[in-house]
Amino acid sequence: MKIYNFDELIDRSGTNTVKYDGRKSFFGNPDVLPLWVADMDFRTPDFIMEAIRNRAEHDLFGYTFRPESYSQSIVSWLKRRHNWDIKPEWISFSPGVVAGLTMAIEALSKPGDGVIIQPPVYFPFFDSVKGTGREMIENPLRLENGRYYFDLEDLKNKITPNTRLLLLSNPQNPGGMAWSEQELTDLAQICLENKVVIISDEIHSDLIFDGHKFTPLAGISEEIAQNCITCMAPSKTFNTAGLTTSYLIIPNKRHFVAYERVMRLPHLHMGNIFGTVALEAAYTHGDEWLAQLLKYLQENYAFLERFFQENLPEVKVMRPEATYLIWLDFSAFGLTDEALSQKLIDGGVGLNRGVQFGKQGSGYMRMNIGCPRSVLQEAFDRIAKAFRNS
Repeated sequence: MKIYNFDELIDRSGTNTVKYDGRKSFFGNPDVLPLWVADMDFRTPDFIMEAIRNRAEHDLFGYTFRPESYSQSIVSWLKRRHNWDIKPEWISFSPGVVAGLTMAIEALSKPGDGVIIQPPVYFPFFDSVKGTGREMIENPLRLENGRYYFDLEDLKNKITPNTRLLLLSNPQNPGGMAWSEQELTDLAQICLENKVVIISDEIHSDLIFDGHKFTPLAGISEEIAQNCITCMAPSKTFNTAGLTTSYLIIPNKRHFVAYERVMRLPHLHMGNIFGTVALEAAYTHGDEWLAQLLKYLQENYAFLERFFQENLPEVKVMRPEATYLIWLDFSAFGLTDEALSQKLIDGGVGLNRGVQFGKQGSGYMRMNIGCPRSVLQEAFDRIAKAFRNS
């Protein structure tokens, strides 16, 4: 068995990477430790790189299609990892999960229709709803004992005859909840009763911590499957976001046709050669690498938890059930969101502001722990100095 080295430091500067080369424009400081953008600093797995290099040896990159083996790798992965049986004909394409989610909104609703989001939530949800001219309906999550829960009573009260869609983050970003089957069933039942279709962003589905389980919404029942569209990708799991290859699983034939019409109109269905190759390689050979990655991420989280308990107990850490994104509550310091972010930037650490995820995120910051532990150690040293020396 090959042992992968997640402690390796890789210089990403000068590669036009958003996370590093975008620091000056985003933070005003090119030297902050960037623990913000949701991609990891670990080397892309060797089996993916080998597959890409093998394809790159052919000196022509013309139009291509996705072979049957591409779809079969998705079918096999979802069965093997999540015990979810899907059919190849349910699989459609998108260059990214946000793009797919936005096109699904266009396909299944019209301007002025109501679309529900559940903040604090992945901030592109807001843009996808507003940018398509839909009415945004907020059904905030309920915070209880350090975890978020669906507020189902509020959801029932918010739905109107004009409400068409609900955008779900499963697992949840930024809170890290791996929603249980019962939680998802209760949510889906309300949507079924009110003819509200669920578009479920499940891009973090492979990044589940020990003691928790990912439940694909559409895998719960046939009735629920017919009322939802699932957006997935290997990009978070295997660090391939720059290859712009995602997929949607749409069991409902009418929804599938409607989505394909919107997606094909701007000619987005072709994808790119290397994204196709990378996905198939990841889903064919990625099990052992992922097992080692998850172990490392969980150790990173334990390291983070100890740091805040011992050095900054004022910060409340939401214990993740999934993802490598940690939701940190700094509200005890009584700082404005602007002042909190600037304090961290001045201390040399760049995180995502909580208010990006909705007003419910005020006082919070989101930290990406998908990096070598030595980077985390340096970040923690800087955070401790920023808050203890002021």
